[in-house]
Amino acid sequence: MKLTTPLITPRELKEELPSRIWQDRINLFRQEIKNSLNGKDDRLIAVLGPCSIHDPVSTLEYATRLQKLQREVNDEILLVMRLYFEKPRTTLGWRGYLTDPFLNGQLDPLNGLKKARRLLLELAELGVPVATEFLTPFMPLYYEDLISWGCIGARTSASPIHRQLASGLSMPCGFKNSIEGCIETAVQALYVASKPQEYLSIDNEGRVAFVETEGNSHCHLVLRGGKNGPNFQREKLFKAQLLLQEYELNSRIMVDCSHDNSGKDHTKQRDVFFSTLNEPNVFAVMLESHLFEGRQNLDQERLAYGVSLTDSCIGWSETEDLIFEASKKAHCATI
Repeated sequence: MKLTTPLITPRELKEELPSRIWQDRINLFRQEIKNSLNGKDDRLIAVLGPCSIHDPVSTLEYATRLQKLQREVNDEILLVMRLYFEKPRTTLGWRGYLTDPFLNGQLDPLNGLKKARRLLLELAELGVPVATEFLTPFMPLYYEDLISWGCIGARTSASPIHRQLASGLSMPCGFKNSIEGCIETAVQALYVASKPQEYLSIDNEGRVAFVETEGNSHCHLVLRGGKNGPNFQREKLFKAQLLLQEYELNSRIMVDCSHDNSGKDHTKQRDVFFSTLNEPNVFAVMLESHLFEGRQNLDQERLAYGVSLTDSCIGWSETEDLIFEASKKAHCATI
């Protein structure tokens, strides 16, 4: 037996929680990322934040610290905060704040959508650009207007509908290589997403609709390693660039310092981060970072504040040190 629960429509949610006053700010963030991707801005893009968010209080504290740090490194680095609401699962597990916002296993996507959009509006007010992974194909209609950088993850880069979705997004979007480590899967996805596409989705009224896109010319490759090991090394970057050039795509690359590039050991993100800073075609890096390092299980009696529920993260102190050191190196290089 199947049960269905009607949701609010995208239009209704946007009218209840409008973003109009922040749209110019978000468009500016998007343009700054595009400029870095296209080599018009020398600043490094650093996407950093929790593997997934589960607590709005600690999320806002992290965002406030990030805003302060941005003011100190603005000439060298643009900081973009990870705000991942949905969690793709290879098997089973917590599916993310968007569908289980109360962390009790009782899925409540209506409250999840409202809480997620409120949180995005608070970050827009703070002046913090936001990055997220798009997992459920029609969900972007509910909050895409508040996102500065999007991602299609390792488990969905090969999915035709996610490639089509990315072709119509209004912001730069990264495609990760597959969990097996195949880079060509992501490169093919980039090629598809750069072209006009036609597919079925929903419209702002919640009706099934036929969507036609113009293609997204600001998609790029994200290397995150794979089952065969890391792929951030210089020779791996060079091979990836050659493949991108073969498909006549932008050869600028983001390196994910976590996942298989660090052997899923958060203490090794530092090594990946610094090894890629001097690579000419690496325009961006990604770090999994929270207020405190490590991770915790959802089923424990009391959750620790500011600690990841999913992948292990580095803590804020280390995050700040990494960003300051990278900023200093970039500043010295320009003198």
